[in-house]
Amino acid sequence: MVNNLKIIKEHYKPIQPAVSINDDQISYQEIMPNKGIEDFVYCFWQLKTKKKLHQDYHYRVVSDGCIDIFFDHKDPEENFVMGFCRKYTQFPIGKEFDYIGIRFLPSMFSILFDTDAKTLSNQSQELHKILPDFSQWIHKTIQPSNSFEIIIEALNEKILSYLQTRDIHFDQRFLNALHLIFQKRGFLDTEKDLNVGLSSRQLRRIFNFYIGTTAKAFSNVVRFQHILNAKPSKQSLKENKLYFDLGFFDQAHFIKNFKTFYGVTPSEAFS
Repeated sequence: MVNNLKIIKEHYKPIQPAVSINDDQISYQEIMPNKGIEDFVYCFWQLKTKKKLHQDYHYRVVSDGCIDIFFDHKDPEENFVMGFCRKYTQFPIGKEFDYIGIRFLPSMFSILFDTDAKTLSNQSQELHKILPDFSQWIHKTIQPSNSFEIIIEALNEKILSYLQTRDIHFDQRFLNALHLIFQKRGFLDTEKDLNVGLSSRQLRRIFNFYIGTTAKAFSNVVRFQHILNAKPSKQSLKENKLYFDLGFFDQAHFIKNFKTFYGVTPSEAFS
């Protein structure tokens, strides 16, 4: 069916709208990676305050199927990895902050670093416990005085060096399953429709390793992300009822599912 890793980048765009803000106090930006690593990394991102806030900021991350490495720009020794999240995650990060991160496309963290994604799911961990060498490199290489652009250049080169020194392996059947999920926009019966030569048990094991969850749970995130990519308005959701095309039984079912992944209702998100 497919024979290379490009299908993920070509068919899937993970959106983080909850932090896509630009106001007088906080800025968020995403920069695309160099061509040499674009099949592995979706983007580099920075979330920072422009001035000290009056109260703690609650950082909310919507479900996107990805794994992120991130660190404190002012203290790069503080570096972490966040795994696949089955629902939105929210936590306070203080009144003043400057975080920089790498968002890996689904499965690419595991393929690149040969790490079991299931051990990272639904949590944030100190990076040195997972990738001690990468954690140490961030601590020694990244300086608080470095600009975001200089840091991105260093990260591009570091990840490219990993690619050049590793023989990348992946299960072709897993890639075929991903392709089917993307084609169906996440709306499929993973027990019946993923005819890729894997038993239900094998499918569960391989998705847990590469993604950090089951094929069904990942498909639900893909379906949610498809809605975000469609950029509906509050009015268009009422009129076009996009959610029916994606297998939701009714509006209540859709709203409950959406709120699980986003943290707010569609009306609040698209107002």
